[in-house]
Amino acid sequence: MLVEKLVENKLKWFGHVERRPVDAVVRNVDQIEESRVKRGRGKPRKTIRETIKNDFEVNELNLNLVYDKTLWRNLIHVADPI
Repeated sequence: MLVEKLVENKLKWFGHVERRPVDAVVRNVDQIEESRVKRGRGKPRKTIRETIKNDFEVNELNLNLVYDKTLWRNLIHVADPI
């Protein structure tokens, strides 16, 4: 149950960021090219984009649904733990 709430909060934040204007600071940071980031040796860390993509596939969601805030909140909502 805890994992589902964490995924819900992550998707809620993603929806908030995606609905922002393209010139918003949060969207600009999200668009930074990965080529500018220096990576160390070994397996690269998972990016937030990779985890969001995985959450979309697991929950069978579509990116176009993000723009309807009410529908999006209903699709990603998980019951609160007691």
